[in-house]
Amino acid sequence: MIKSLQKRFIVTAMVAISLLLAVLLGVINVVNHVTTQRQIDHILEALVDNLGSYDPPGISDFQKGPAKRPVPNAPRPDDMLGSRYFTVFFSNEGEILFADTKHIYAVSEEDAEEIAQEVYSKAISSGRYDQFEYRLQNLPGDKGSFAVFLDTSVQRGNRLNLLLASCGGGVFCWLLMLLLVFLLSKRAIRPIAENMEKQKQFVTNAGHEIKTPLAIIMANTDAMELHNGENKWSRNIRAQTVRLTGLMQNLLTLSKMDEDDVVLPMTEFSFSLLLEEVLDTFYEMAKTKMVSVQVDLQEKLFVKANRESLMQLVSILMDNAVRYTPVNGTISVLLQKKERGVCFQVKNTLDSASDIELDRLFERFYRGNAARTQETGGYGIGLSAAKAIVDAHKGKISAYYENNETEIVFSVLL
Repeated sequence: MIKSLQKRFIVTAMVAISLLLAVLLGVINVVNHVTTQRQIDHILEALVDNLGSYDPPGISDFQKGPAKRPVPNAPRPDDMLGSRYFTVFFSNEGEILFADTKHIYAVSEEDAEEIAQEVYSKAISSGRYDQFEYRLQNLPGDKGSFAVFLDTSVQRGNRLNLLLASCGGGVFCWLLMLLLVFLLSKRAIRPIAENMEKQKQFVTNAGHEIKTPLAIIMANTDAMELHNGENKWSRNIRAQTVRLTGLMQNLLTLSKMDEDDVVLPMTEFSFSLLLEEVLDTFYEMAKTKMVSVQVDLQEKLFVKANRESLMQLVSILMDNAVRYTPVNGTISVLLQKKERGVCFQVKNTLDSASDIELDRLFERFYRGNAARTQETGGYGIGLSAAKAIVDAHKGKISAYYENNETEIVFSVLL
C-alpha cells in the first residue's frame, strides 16, 4: 500500500510538472513565433514603402529601374541589417522589366525572375514561396508593379533552434524533477505512511485480541445450550458471534494484504478439488433458503497460488451469493481454463429491488441496501477482502450484470 501511495504521489506530481512545462514552453515558442513574424512583416512593409530598397530615399537610377520616391520615416539601412531580399519589377502587361538581386547573393537574376513570374501568375498579393515571404504591390502612377521577396530562412532557423533548445531543456528539467520527486516522495508521504502503519497494527492487534473472547463466548454458548437447551437468545448469541468472527477474519485479511512486503506461500494444487471441497459446505445453507446451486467445473485445473487464501476467496463469493440470492433463486458456479489463466465465476439471481452500484461494490463497508444487508447479516467488507486476495495473486476480479440486471456475475481470473 505504501509503495502504491508513493507511485501515485510521483505520478500526480509529474503530471502537474509536465503540464506546467508544456504550458511554459508553449508560451515561449508562441511568443517567439509571433515576435519573429511581426519583425518579418515590418521589414516587408518597410521595403514595400521604399519600393523594394534599403537605399536612402531620393536616389534614382533609370537604367536600373524606376525612380524611388521619398517616403517619410523610411527605415535606415542599419535598422534591418542582415536582411536578404530581392525585388522584381513588372510592367502593366505583366512583363518583367528587371530584377534587383544586389541584396542577396544566393539568388541570380534568372532565378529571381523565374520565382517572381510564378508568383505574379497567381495574382496573390502576399504569401510564402519556399524560404521567401513576398509582397506584390502596384507602383505609383499606374506604372506597373513590383514584388519584394524576403529570405526568412534565418528567422525560421532561429525559431527551430529555440524550439529544439527549449524542448531539450524541458526534457532535462523533467528528468531532474522526476529524480527530485522520487527522492522526496518518501519524505512527503511519511506522515501518511506512519498513520496507515499504526492503523494496520491496531487492526491486527485488535483482531487477535478479539479472537479469544469470541472463542470463549462461543464455547460458553455451547455449554449453556447443553445445560438449558437451545433457545432464541442462544441462537442470537451464536449468530452474532459467527458474524463477528467473520468480520475479524476479513479485517485481518485486508490488513495482511495491505502490507507491501507480504509474500504469500505459493504452491501448485488442483483448483477443481478445492472448489468441490468448499462448495460442499454451502449446499446445506443454500438448501435452507430454497436456492439451487448449479456447478460446472472443469476437472484437473491446477493453479500456483496460496491455497488458504483461495479457500477464503471462494467462501466469500459463495457466502455473498447465498446471502443475497432470493428464495427459489439460482446460483451458478463455473470453472474453466482461459488463454491467460483460470477463470472462476459465481453467478446468482437478484430480486427486483436490487440497487447495487457495481463501481462501488468492492469498496470497504459498502452496502447497496443497508436494511436488506442487516437482514442477511452482511457487514460490507467481504468483497473488499476478496479483491485484496485476488490483487495479491496478480489476478483480476470484476462484477457485471446479465439478463437485464436480473443476475449478477463475479468473475475471477487467475
